[in-house]
Amino acid sequence: MTKTEIYADKIRLFTQELKSIKKLLLASSMLRLAVFILIFVGVYFLWGNTQLIIAEILIGLTLFFYLVSRHVNLQQKKNKLEALIHINENEIEILKGNFSHLPNGKKYENPKHEFSQDVDLFGEKSFFQYLNRTALEQGEKKLVEILTENSIDEIIEKQEAIKDLSEKIEFRQEFSALSLLTKTEEDETENPQKNLEVLQNHSFFTPKKARLFSWVFTGISAGLILAYLTDIILVGWLVLWFFLGLLISGFYVKKVNLLSAQISKMQKVFRQYYQLVKLIENTEFTAEKTLKNQQLFSSSTRKASLILQDFSKAIDALDQRNNLLFGFLGNGLLLWDLRQAARLEKWMKNNIDQVEIWFKVIAEIDAYNTLGNFAFNHQQYTFPKITDSKTILNAKNAVHPLIPEKEAVANDVKIEKEDFLIITGANMAGKSTFLRTISLQILMSNIGLPVRASFCEYTPIKLITSMRTVDSLAEESSYFYAELSRLKFIVDQLKTDKYFIVLDEILKGTNSKDKAIGSRKFLEKLVASHSTGIIATHDLSLCEVSDKLPQVKNHYFDAEIIDDELYFDYKFKKGICQNMNASFLLRKMEIVEE
Repeated sequence: MTKTEIYADKIRLFTQELKSIKKLLLASSMLRLAVFILIFVGVYFLWGNTQLIIAEILIGLTLFFYLVSRHVNLQQKKNKLEALIHINENEIEILKGNFSHLPNGKKYENPKHEFSQDVDLFGEKSFFQYLNRTALEQGEKKLVEILTENSIDEIIEKQEAIKDLSEKIEFRQEFSALSLLTKTEEDETENPQKNLEVLQNHSFFTPKKARLFSWVFTGISAGLILAYLTDIILVGWLVLWFFLGLLISGFYVKKVNLLSAQISKMQKVFRQYYQLVKLIENTEFTAEKTLKNQQLFSSSTRKASLILQDFSKAIDALDQRNNLLFGFLGNGLLLWDLRQAARLEKWMKNNIDQVEIWFKVIAEIDAYNTLGNFAFNHQQYTFPKITDSKTILNAKNAVHPLIPEKEAVANDVKIEKEDFLIITGANMAGKSTFLRTISLQILMSNIGLPVRASFCEYTPIKLITSMRTVDSLAEESSYFYAELSRLKFIVDQLKTDKYFIVLDEILKGTNSKDKAIGSRKFLEKLVASHSTGIIATHDLSLCEVSDKLPQVKNHYFDAEIIDDELYFDYKFKKGICQNMNASFLLRKMEIVEE
């Protein structure tokens, strides 16, 4: 079964379930309306019998609020099914090559980063736009951190975690669907970190024994209601007690209002986060990295999901005060506001530090779900064999991951430690694409992803590039100065660590003779520092360095003119390019005459 067929099959299944849930929601709405009407009908027919009216209202409201809770659960199921359908429809579109509708991550562009600006990591038609499936804001930030940290640590552990998650399509989609439900109309995504800051800065106000006192008060209220219904006391005593409850609640009303305004914004997030944690707790993982994350939800007393669920329920309970009828009766007879505020404050004191850790774990799993999804969609790709040998990269049939299958031309490449490849070639022959292919192979290998190749052997190394220099009007720096600054940055980084260096046509901002001399000296400096890398150039004189330095090897991409048409085979070859195409293109486009 192809990936498209798998996703289409899931859409059919979820659509059928959604139809059933919609029918139940309609029935639920009608039932709630019926109960609400029956309460008023009962009051009408029992008018004059105060005791029976109070009993009928209490029973009716209990049933009504139960139905409200049941309706909310059904609505949650409906929303989740709609999210699951959207997830699978989205995957089908992306498999077709349509991903321009996804967030492009342009806000994460950083020209001062070691490589992200040069390899089209962010922006339109970027690797991030193609890869990213995170459903949480914090998960997206964690994914960006993974893509840009330039770390070569624990690559095998990362690979195992990605393989583990790639095999768990149900878990990944359930996790993403639940995460998507945290999004609100008012705010693109509720920010867990901001929620935590609000809770950490909260000023506590409820007395120590507030919950116990409210339960005692509720017990007395129940006793007085029973006494009234059995004609032991007059209604005046019950009314007096009711107004005493309102008076006590009124003493805390301003502080409870402030707490309610803050907490109600978190209701959706905590309701979904406890479900996310529960899903993680109940999933069997095999990778060590994922198991370590799962174990962070373990508690000596209770599961993390139950602790988060308690807070979600407490928020729901406090929000019942927004129902005017319940808020009036609840505060008068149950001290509802005081009880729920005390419940929330006790939870904050006991759990807020742990919650910060749990939210970070959820963000990391969201990010790794994206990587697992990529591996699932590209099972024909190869997980690099991690070695510690003289070979930095040995890839067979390597292709850039964003090139459509029908346009892809595969190339073999083998680069040994301290090798420096000079790549020459005509304009548009494929040099820059090849540089980005190699750069992405290294980036993807370092974060544990499979690469687009039939075979890949890799000795981990950090990546640094200078391919797309940008001048700065704000800093009043010229293009040439920006180039020099970038090369200085590379040299400085090499003083403290080993890097695979990728350069594309350096020193473009100066004259040809000066460029040739400068490029040669810079290349000789890199070779002397025992660096490994690639440089693409149109300057054929640079290729002469290989005569003096055996570490430098010449390769090229060719172009041929056949029947007055320019032809590229995009194949990576040993040697120096002899065919250039600038004059031909100028004539072909009628810019100049023959």
